[in-house]
Amino acid sequence: MKIDRKEVLKALEQITVPGEGANMVESGAVQNVLTFGNEVVVEITIANPAMQARKKVEAEITNVIKTSISEEAKVKVNVKVVAPEKTEIKGKQIPGIKNIVAISSGKGGVGKSTVTANVAVSLSKMGFKVGVLDADVYGPSIPMMFDVENARPLAETIDGKSKMKPVENYGVKILSIGFFTKPDQAVIWRGPMAAKALNQLIFDAAWGELDFLLLDLPPGTGDIHLSIMQSLPITGAVVVSTPQNVALADAKKGVAMFQQDSINVPVLGIIENMAYFSPAELPENKYYIFGEGGAKNLASDLDIPFLGELPIVQSIREAGDLGRPAGLQEGTQVEEIVTDITRNIVTQVIKRNDNLPATEAIKITTMAGCSSVNK
Repeated sequence: MKIDRKEVLKALEQITVPGEGANMVESGAVQNVLTFGNEVVVEITIANPAMQARKKVEAEITNVIKTSISEEAKVKVNVKVVAPEKTEIKGKQIPGIKNIVAISSGKGGVGKSTVTANVAVSLSKMGFKVGVLDADVYGPSIPMMFDVENARPLAETIDGKSKMKPVENYGVKILSIGFFTKPDQAVIWRGPMAAKALNQLIFDAAWGELDFLLLDLPPGTGDIHLSIMQSLPITGAVVVSTPQNVALADAKKGVAMFQQDSINVPVLGIIENMAYFSPAELPENKYYIFGEGGAKNLASDLDIPFLGELPIVQSIREAGDLGRPAGLQEGTQVEEIVTDITRNIVTQVIKRNDNLPATEAIKITTMAGCSSVNK
């Protein structure tokens, strides 16, 4: 008995390629068919490398040939796994966003989200258009700090596509995983799932025109950090630390992550949080509970800018819990400190953009109390 090649191809058209809606021949999965009497050799390519997928394809091809052509057919299937090409999205621009600043910390509990919230409202008070992406997938706290825990992003149609409209408060646009989970619900995701969710918040959002998009990163140096830095052209990173050695050791690792050749994100500087404690009744006294000048010394050792220090002040904690960042409190010492830190960040962004013109620079005039954008 001699099997005809055309008959084999016709039989293979009965097998649909999963996820494509096309049969095996139309999709191009069948690379070649050879016939020698009653022997048939089918060469195919698949994208799924799993052994189970390969065995399933072999079984389907053998079965359809024996059923449609001849039970006596001797079928051999050669399967070649070809992984689909990965789309390189490193440095993908978001239209309308001029600068993306990552706020990072080597370890948790050092006040990174507190710094992010206060810098964001300070930038907004200076006249900048600001957004915050809460990228701390497993512990989102930005919605609470902006008093928008119960808010939900609405849909907005732009150029025929449905986009998420960020929640807005205090002049800051906000998106967070926290808007899509219950307050008592733990987010138990593997890295790829978390990265996919963040990409949706980044690229499927109607951010509009922003001078600054602040990224509140998770603590540490992990998968989420790499995914974000692969996806976005980060203008620069700010590292937050407390003064004690255990925090500084992790902050040093955080700086090293951004400075790796394969990542190469400029570090704009270090902020020291919980630097000292001044009692309300003795405002001139400073008690260095966690050690003195640790982050400042680290910045000097690493030859990167020191952006300023935030004290341990009850009003900062209370303001965060109440959803009204302390940087909004006009005429207070905390507002003055936050403004100075924010001004230092803006200054470093200007220097970075002047030296590295790959991203669009903002023309900023820094004055004593505020800054303005020249477009």
